[in-house]
Amino acid sequence: MNKQEFYNKVTEQTGIELSEKQKNQYQRYYELVVEWNQKINLTAITEEEEFYSKHFYDSISLAFFKDYSNVDNICDVGSGAGFPSIPLKILYPNLEVTIVDSLNKRIKFLNLLKDELELTNCNFIHARAEEIGQNRDYREKFEIVTARAVARLNVLSELCLPLVRKNGYFLSLKAQKAEEETKEALNAIKLLGGKLEKDLEFSIEGEERHILEIRKAKETPNKYPRKVGTPNKKPLY
Repeated sequence: MNKQEFYNKVTEQTGIELSEKQKNQYQRYYELVVEWNQKINLTAITEEEEFYSKHFYDSISLAFFKDYSNVDNICDVGSGAGFPSIPLKILYPNLEVTIVDSLNKRIKFLNLLKDELELTNCNFIHARAEEIGQNRDYREKFEIVTARAVARLNVLSELCLPLVRKNGYFLSLKAQKAEEETKEALNAIKLLGGKLEKDLEFSIEGEERHILEIRKAKETPNKYPRKVGTPNKKPLY
C-alpha cells in the first residue's frame, strides 16, 4: 500500500481527510522507526509500502468501527514502536494516550517520536503491565485499553482488563487463530470482569484481521493482575 493509497483508504474508512501535517507526521514516523531500528529492534518491517499497510493501516483499523474523536483516553500495553496508539493519535489529535512498555530503550524512542511529531497528551511509562495494573493511579482509569501482537488473549486479558474502567473496552488486535484464542480465554475474561461483545473480522490486503471487543462489565478482583511474570507462566483458563 503506497502512501496515496493509505491516505485514500483512511478517508474511505473513517471520513477523515488527512491534513499535510498529518501526512508529514506519518512519513516522519516511518523514517524515525527505520533509523532507530538499527540501534534497537523495533520492527522486522522496514519497506515503506509494507510499513504503511502492516503498521499504520493495521493500527488505525480500530477507527473503522469506532469514532475516536469523543474518546477520553486510551492505554496501549506493550506497544513497542507505538502501534496501534500513535498512528491513531495522529489521526485523532484529541486522544490522550498512555503507553506501557517494559523496555526503557523503546520508551526513549517514543519520547523522541513525541517531540519530533509535536504530539501532546502522551504519557509513556517504563514498567511491566502487571505493576501498572496494581497501581491506583492507573487501575480502572482508561476508557479503552488496547494491545497488538503481545501475547495470547488469556494472558493479555489479565494484563489489560484491570486497567479498563467499568463499561470501557479492552480491544485486542489479532490476526489468524483469533477464534482459537477466544475460546481459550472466555473463562479468564469473565473472571477478570470482562464480557466479549464482538469479534470484528475484516482483511487488510487479503490478510485476515480481528478486533476483539471486550467490555468491562464489572470490577476486576483485586488479586489480578498477579505478580510480574505469573500471567505468562501460569495463564488463566
